[in-house]
Amino acid sequence: MSSPIRPTDGAVPLPADERRQSNRFSLTLLGRFMRETKQEYPCKLVDISLDGASMMSPVTVERGEKIVAYFDHIGALEGNVVRRYDGGFAMSLIVTAQRREKLSQRLNELVAKGSAPPVSERRTELRRSVSEKSQIRLEDGTSCDCRVLDISISGASLETDARPPIGSELTLGKMRCQTVRHTSNGIAITFLDVHAPLSSRKYFG
Repeated sequence: MSSPIRPTDGAVPLPADERRQSNRFSLTLLGRFMRETKQEYPCKLVDISLDGASMMSPVTVERGEKIVAYFDHIGALEGNVVRRYDGGFAMSLIVTAQRREKLSQRLNELVAKGSAPPVSERRTELRRSVSEKSQIRLEDGTSCDCRVLDISISGASLETDARPPIGSELTLGKMRCQTVRHTSNGIAITFLDVHAPLSSRKYFG
């Protein structure tokens, strides 16, 4: 069971005149984030700098919303949503000077290795009840509206009229998934990117 994500104590935005133009790293890491509602969702980092990060998400967030994200091998990132796009969002980071220095060192180490260390498989995860509208795309390219009923870092339960075959792949937002069972009002899915080793990972979409 994953532990709750907690905001970083004492983190404050750096003054504008203290912010240097920082390099943006293309880095794929699996993680989870907590919204202001205290609900957690799985996510996938796309790129990151010392000032901001971009990630894929199965749910839509609000511009200006405070987010606390946690990624393997980086730790907690706190900030505010500055941009939304199809399948994800970008956030500005709120960091202390000390945290900024450590983050810079860690990012350079990960990039120097060429990829992040493997992620251990998550078997038991806390599933949270939600009610979020989204969309799924089936293997034949058909798109269907759905509602996310509950979700964890490893999977979700969806209310939808679609009944894709068990074992078939689909995408929720832009997260790769697989149908594991049919329910009375929809389907249950597992997130493929969460379980797959990073050595064989694929970007969303």
